[in-house]
Amino acid sequence: MDYDKPAPACGTAPRKLGSPIVDIVSYLIDVNRALGRELSEFQPGGVVTHVYNPLRYAFAPWQQYLERYAQAPKRAVFSGMNPGPWGMVQTGIPFGEVEIVRDWLGMPANEGRPPREHSKRPVQGFACRRSEVSGSRLWGLFRQRFATPERFFTDHLVLNYCPLAFMAESGRNVTPDKLPADARHRLFAACNRALARQLAAVGPEFAVGIGIFAETRLRELTDAAIWDAACAAVAAAGLDPAPRPPRIVKLLHPSPASPAANRGWAEAATAQLQAAGVWTVRDDR
Repeated sequence: MDYDKPAPACGTAPRKLGSPIVDIVSYLIDVNRALGRELSEFQPGGVVTHVYNPLRYAFAPWQQYLERYAQAPKRAVFSGMNPGPWGMVQTGIPFGEVEIVRDWLGMPANEGRPPREHSKRPVQGFACRRSEVSGSRLWGLFRQRFATPERFFTDHLVLNYCPLAFMAESGRNVTPDKLPADARHRLFAACNRALARQLAAVGPEFAVGIGIFAETRLRELTDAAIWDAACAAVAAAGLDPAPRPPRIVKLLHPSPASPAANRGWAEAATAQLQAAGVWTVRDDR
C-alpha cells in the first residue's frame, strides 16, 4: 500500500471507487511495518556503533499488541521517546518491561534478535532479568488504576515516537536528541510522518508526551503541514481522518534518572493527567 502518494487535504478526501479500504488496526500495522523498513539501514554515525530496530526483529509481538489493543476510538494516546534496553528492545512493546508484557498484557515472547548485537546489550526476550524501571512505573500505574488491560485500552493506547535504540561502543544508551544534526533531521522526519499518521487515524482527544522530548515532538505534529499530510495519507487509505489534532499534554517521565520521578512518580503523574482532563478524579476500577 502506497501511503506517500498525493491525496486531498485533511478532512476533504472523498471515498473514491477502487481506493484502498482498510481498518484502523491494519493501517497502524502497515504504517509501523513501513517505518521499520524505512529505518532498517539507518546509521546515525557519531558515537553510535549499534542500532537496534524492534520494528524489524520484534514485529510479531508488536503486531499482536496492535491487533489486540489498538481498536479505535481512543481518548488518549501516550507516546514515549524510543526503546529502552531492558524494555521494548527485549519485548517489542513500548516501555515493555518483561513482567508487565508477559503477565499483564499477555503478549507472546519476542523470539527475534537484531542482526548485530552489542555484547553488553543482548536481546533475550522474556529471559531478560533486568527490569525496565520506566516501564514498570508507567504500566504499573495503568495496572493499578484500571486493573485489567481491557479497561485501560478501552480509551488509551501507548506508542513510541522513535522505534530505534542507539548504543555507543561502551554500551551506553544514546538518546535520539543526542544524534548528529543531519541524522537527527532524517530520523525525526520519518518518525513525525509515521506518528502523525497513526494519530490522524486513531483520532484521540489527547496525545500525552511522556517526558519533554516526546511532548516536543508531539507539538511538532500539530503543525499544519505535517498534520494535513498525515490526514491526507489516512484518507487515501480509505479511512476517515481525525477532524483536528489532539490536545498535547506533558507527563513527567518515569525514569529513575529523574529526581522528581523518584519522589512518588505515580502520584505526580496521576495529578498531571487529572489536571489536564485526561483522567477524572475517581477510581477507574
